[in-house]
Amino acid sequence: MMHFAPETIYHIYNQGNNRQPIFFQRRNYYFFLGKMRAYLLPHVDLLCYCLMPNHFHFLVQTKPTLEGKALNSSLGILLRTYTRAINRQEERSGSLFRQHTKAKAGAIDTIVDYPILPAQSDLFYARQCFHYIHQNPVKAGLVRQPGDWPFSSAADYANWRRSSLCNRPLTRQLELF
Repeated sequence: MMHFAPETIYHIYNQGNNRQPIFFQRRNYYFFLGKMRAYLLPHVDLLCYCLMPNHFHFLVQTKPTLEGKALNSSLGILLRTYTRAINRQEERSGSLFRQHTKAKAGAIDTIVDYPILPAQSDLFYARQCFHYIHQNPVKAGLVRQPGDWPFSSAADYANWRRSSLCNRPLTRQLELF
């Protein structure tokens, strides 16, 4: 089980079992984005995200009001309900995602599995992560520029699209871009 602390920045990610696809149609990405809005945003401020054909990345800051296992529970519901829908669509059964979703908080240039710094402290890892997440589709050869990938927040930060998923004022305040 992941341990989340209030007002801490985390890089949350998971991938398909055996690196298999988790998104099969364009509408699957939009469905997952809707699940993110419903299940993540009550507990976190989303700083950036990228949905790739076989994995996803979120950079989030937990809200000051985060209680106990609420985020763990919501992440579980998000992934289970998405998996159920995909299994119906693809006429398959079983797990879609790897068993353990990862969540890492950053300290200086070290990645740890639990928070040791509040979000207001050193943001080195968060800045690196912000850019790494947006570069994923470019490195995978899916697009030439990060903002060209429609299932990433890069287009929002390039002002090519207006979305309300990410907390852009907080991202600016944290000087992540």
